[in-house]
Amino acid sequence: MEKELVTYVARALVDEPDGVEVNMIEGEKSTILELKVSQADIGKVIGKHGRIAKAILSATATKTGKRIVLEILD
Repeated sequence: MEKELVTYVARALVDEPDGVEVNMIEGEKSTILELKVSQADIGKVIGKHGRIAKAILSATATKTGKRIVLEILD
């Protein structure tokens, strides 16, 4: 669910939605979501002072007790 939500939100924010890739790595205590977008769209998913990235991360928070980490790759 987290992967699909991040993909959906990121595609809505960027100019090149086909360039959005999300990879999910599940660990015992945390889940890492790696978000890759085109170079031109990185600023759109990070936002000023990381506000958009933090909002994406907040939207993916679940009640599983796991820590969720969002990594934006370039």
